[in-house]
Amino acid sequence: MAASVVPGYSPGFKKPPATLRLKRKRPRRSEPAAASAAPSPCGEAPRAPSAPARRNPFSSLDNAPRAAGTPEPRERGRRPSAGGSPSAAPFWQLLEAVGEDRHARRAEPAERTDVLALTHDLHLPVAVPEVPSSPRHEFPADWSIKTRLLFMSSQPFTWAEHLKAQEEAQGFAQHCRATETNLPQSVQEPKLSTELRCAFQQSLVYWLHPSLPWLQLFPRIGADRKIAGKASPWSQDEALQQVLMSDWAVSFTSLYNLLKAKLCPYFYVCTYQFTVLFRAAGLAGSDVITAVISPTTRGLREAMRNEGIEFSLPLVEDSRTRKQKNSEVNLEMEVANSLEVGNSMEEGEEPAPSDEDDDDDSFSWLEEMGVQDKVKKPDAISIKLRKEKHEVQRDHRPESLALVKGTNAFTLLNFLINCKSLVAVAGPQAGLPPTLLSPVAFRGGTMQTLKARSINAKARVDLAYEDVFSLEIVGPVLPHSLHSLTMLLKAAQRGAFSAALYTHEPTAVFNAQLDQASPAFSQETLHKDLLTCGLHPKTLDQLSQCPTLGKSSIRFLEMRDYAYTWKP
Repeated sequence: MAASVVPGYSPGFKKPPATLRLKRKRPRRSEPAAASAAPSPCGEAPRAPSAPARRNPFSSLDNAPRAAGTPEPRERGRRPSAGGSPSAAPFWQLLEAVGEDRHARRAEPAERTDVLALTHDLHLPVAVPEVPSSPRHEFPADWSIKTRLLFMSSQPFTWAEHLKAQEEAQGFAQHCRATETNLPQSVQEPKLSTELRCAFQQSLVYWLHPSLPWLQLFPRIGADRKIAGKASPWSQDEALQQVLMSDWAVSFTSLYNLLKAKLCPYFYVCTYQFTVLFRAAGLAGSDVITAVISPTTRGLREAMRNEGIEFSLPLVEDSRTRKQKNSEVNLEMEVANSLEVGNSMEEGEEPAPSDEDDDDDSFSWLEEMGVQDKVKKPDAISIKLRKEKHEVQRDHRPESLALVKGTNAFTLLNFLINCKSLVAVAGPQAGLPPTLLSPVAFRGGTMQTLKARSINAKARVDLAYEDVFSLEIVGPVLPHSLHSLTMLLKAAQRGAFSAALYTHEPTAVFNAQLDQASPAFSQETLHKDLLTCGLHPKTLDQLSQCPTLGKSSIRFLEMRDYAYTWKP
């Protein structure tokens, strides 16, 4: 019975295996046509040769099958000719070229304590100037807040690892009681020294308010991305915001009272826009309480003036003084030159008109043209803004540093407590009070510790790799903690170590030299009054000196043979 023909049905799909056999017999395009037509030795019909085994792309090049006459991997890895395409080089060869170029650019360290070479091996981008300071027994005070410290040494840091519960508790007790720890110049067995390990725990302690464990409360400037997405129940609750601010005001006042009584050496107020550093009388070469604010804006400065707070802009005044001195020197040179050629000052060029002259005569040309009534002159507000253009341009810059001294610091305290712009009204930090950082305990403060961990790495020394030991400290490292840690490392690492210091940039300007103290300033008297502030006497001596770093901070610190060198 003949099969019925279904319309649209193709009989070619009756036997799919036959189609597969046809495809299997077709030669590959990469094979030569002669190979497909070569007769078999038995006289059979020409047969397509079997396809070569495909190389596993996940296997190494050495294990890949090679046809006869194929050069070895080293021959295939030769660089292509100048006229060839760069993509003709194998991928592994490009990797080797990049590695050779990276090793060629990396300078070999002269000694194992060279922090620049070691940080290259540890993949740490540290820019170190070429000219260091002269070796000294003490480095200058650095009032900036460090976010990270990386100490490096040829001696291990095992003494800073796995503190016992008793050593940790003893370190906390020593901090709360302001116990003074004096170590010998060199500790023979640092890992077995309980006194060293307790002092290390003591140097890591700082005090914080407010304390919200799920939020990173320092730094606050530029921290919106880190805080975004975290729980903030106060952002939409005004009653909760008032409670937080009331509690913050109590802690802030407590810190100022401790500072005034010289029981607290200094503390920081970190807002989302600026940072304030309060220092007790006797620190940084001043005989009165000082407060430095950076960066400031024209609006903040106007609000401070309206509240009756007297302040100065030291960096702006210094630049004006330098310009005035330079202009006087240039004037003297011009006078001398004019006298040499026989010209008098009357025949010389007229002095440049001042801004006040410009304001008075800026519209005189309209009267000369007779159109003074047809052109509308700017009003007083526009003229005032024009005069203050230089003041607005320095906003958010280090030059906007404001200095408050003496009784005005207490007025500043009340101003900050009642300042509505102190807290963000929108964004991730909305309703969050500023962060208070202090080296001593205060009302409402929470004890915190810096995070410390030791890292072992390899560094190239004389074409060989040697062990390099490092200690990393992470957190808001205050000035006293930096000095305390260096004193411990001086004894534990036998007077030889290096350190890379990472600075919170908005606070680097706190190292600027401010107004000098009065002639009746007695350093010894104020030093005795500050002995109960909770700092080690040597740390207190360092912080009492006048700042010398200017607008920069210490980026690299090194000790060799118990002498310091540093690079800003």
